[in-house]
Amino acid sequence: MSKTLFTEVRYDLEALVKFIELGELALPDLQRPFVWSNAKVRDLFDSMYRGYPVGYLLFWQNALATDAKAIGTEGKQKPARLLIVDGQQRLTSLYAVLRGVPVVREDYTPEKIEIAFNPLTQEFQVGDAATRKDKTVLPDISVLWSNHLSLFDLVKTYFQSIATVRQLDDGERQRVEQAIQRLYSLRAYPFTALELASTVEDDQVAEVFVRINSQGKSLVQSDFILTLMSVYWDEGRTQLEQFCRDAKAPKAKSPHNHFIKPSPDQLLRIAVGLGFQRARLKHVYSLLRGKDLDTGAVTAERRAEQFETFKGAQAETLDLAHWHGFFNAIRQAGYRNDSMVSSETALVYSYVLYLLGRSKFKVDEGSLRKLIAQWFFMSSLTARYSSSPESTMEFDLARLRGVKDADGFVKTLQAACDEELTGDFWSITLPGKLATSAARSPALFAYYAALVLLDARVLFSKQTVSDLLDPSVSGPRNAIEKHHLFPKGHLASVGIASARDTNQIANYALVEWGDNAKISKDAPAKYLPALSKGLAAQELLDMHRWHALPDGWAAMQYSEFLEKRREIMARVIRDGYARLVGAHEHAKPKVLDVPALVKGGEGVTTEFKSTLRTNLHTRKPDPKMEFTVLRTIAGFLNAASGGTLVIGVADDGAPVGVEEDGFESEDKMLLHFDNLLKDRIGGQFTLYIHPHFTSYEDKRVLVIDAKPAGSPAFLKEGDNQRFFVRAGASTAELSGHQMQQFIQQRFK
Repeated sequence: MSKTLFTEVRYDLEALVKFIELGELALPDLQRPFVWSNAKVRDLFDSMYRGYPVGYLLFWQNALATDAKAIGTEGKQKPARLLIVDGQQRLTSLYAVLRGVPVVREDYTPEKIEIAFNPLTQEFQVGDAATRKDKTVLPDISVLWSNHLSLFDLVKTYFQSIATVRQLDDGERQRVEQAIQRLYSLRAYPFTALELASTVEDDQVAEVFVRINSQGKSLVQSDFILTLMSVYWDEGRTQLEQFCRDAKAPKAKSPHNHFIKPSPDQLLRIAVGLGFQRARLKHVYSLLRGKDLDTGAVTAERRAEQFETFKGAQAETLDLAHWHGFFNAIRQAGYRNDSMVSSETALVYSYVLYLLGRSKFKVDEGSLRKLIAQWFFMSSLTARYSSSPESTMEFDLARLRGVKDADGFVKTLQAACDEELTGDFWSITLPGKLATSAARSPALFAYYAALVLLDARVLFSKQTVSDLLDPSVSGPRNAIEKHHLFPKGHLASVGIASARDTNQIANYALVEWGDNAKISKDAPAKYLPALSKGLAAQELLDMHRWHALPDGWAAMQYSEFLEKRREIMARVIRDGYARLVGAHEHAKPKVLDVPALVKGGEGVTTEFKSTLRTNLHTRKPDPKMEFTVLRTIAGFLNAASGGTLVIGVADDGAPVGVEEDGFESEDKMLLHFDNLLKDRIGGQFTLYIHPHFTSYEDKRVLVIDAKPAGSPAFLKEGDNQRFFVRAGASTAELSGHQMQQFIQQRFK
């Protein structure tokens, strides 16, 4: 027979309660807040009263019990010899009722559990106002085991109380006495505990727990660490609990915020990430136990040293200035409240990086907030921590282990963002992510954040998205609502009724609730003219740009509309991110003064082209025309000052107009230009380019504003990669040594 990992030990209820009072049996009220309903506690007592078994208890012997400090603030006399692995809810129930002490609920509010008992019917009830008035019941059985009243006096008091409503015969009086005596005797109820040896590893303990727990729960590493805190640093555990409780409701100088109501587990992960630069809690648990990861030896000295590190990290974590400074960074990312946060894990790990940047790498606060805003936007949009979050964060923290200073910290995180948000991500991956009806889509929330960053107004409104998403704005209903651009009623009339189809996030736009009510079931072609009537021409253009509305969208087929809008929504998100990181300051397009540009003539930062693709001599599309445009764009990207290209204006400043290019619409022309840029120069450079249409004299022109790129831009021609720079009022090609020298100087 193989050697067992446990010994079987028998206790009675009175002994268990006494061990908890002494502190010999660790029952931390924060390790897992009490989640049982009062009805479940009632059923537990009913089962015990009837002599039914109520399950095994699972304890774990404490390897360092001989030098462990006592738990809690109730004058416990002994160090914890046993840690509870399974049975905490049962023991909490029994201890709370037998000693009449309150439990801590999931919202961190205290509650005294009252269980009533009718000695005549031998039935248990959850205590309430009715049982307190009922003379036939004991309203709170806790009095049986208190020191305030003897069992004889309690029975006497019960008889006096019930006599006011009815008389008992001798048989009933005897049944009452026997029932109360039987209930009182539950203190001798037998329990069987399986005690795991102190040499058993935590992963084995977790496996045992899973195998014997009938409710399918599982232990995680944070449970073990919180238990260690209860044993060795009860004050720290209490600090976590109080912080979580204070975050629940607004009050002065509290951790309350509009993004997260943290749990002890989350705060623990933050402190661990800061103190040990680890995301996997398994090794941290071993360190806090005082274990040498090489030899396996466990010592009190090593445990004390690691706990000192952990204490310092927790103090930084719970510092209110740090806490609220971090949320200022989240607001800087365009996020306004918890309804926009699809992943609390992204918040937790972003706070770890904020604290590392502030405390370890000494990044100045302004730069740090901007960096963390960028990181949170990226990690939320890409759902970075949705799969294997510990492993992903462990990788992110590993990047920083060779970093020495603030500059290295900033560059490391920025590089990680650039690795994720590539040109292909913006043009291919992100439109795909927007093809969903998921109500809590990270891409949708990033789109809302982008609207905030771009100072966008709500659709058909003069109010900004930022103002109406402000959590401090409240009323009988939400000031802002999601509106189906193609209303459900209208879609049903054309045979589209599936929620998966009608609730595509590309069919949503933010409107004020009053406008949403006006729209009702009308088709877009019907409601659009009425709601657009009060808007000026520029306001309509802004509305289409911000809310990603394709040209002629109201008359489109629904499927075509969704496809086109997803692509434009992705561009809006890209522009919002660009505004955030400062890749170009004009994510909200600035209206350039074309007449002033023409008057100034062509120069280092200004150039004119008559057309994008049409050869005015042959009146046909000509790839050579496209090449000259792209050559100029590449030159501006490689220039230290960028530049502006105006298409639709001749070299001498005469207006030509984009009409000469023969596109069906300006939107089609813009799409053609975007495709050229991505195919010939690279999608990663779209962050530095912002095109927009405006009028010059009686013609429409396309103004392309190019900011200096962060890396060299090459123009692809066949199998060749050509490199262009600005040389006065023209664009010149560099190659060989000249090109290498320019790149080293410009992009160092």
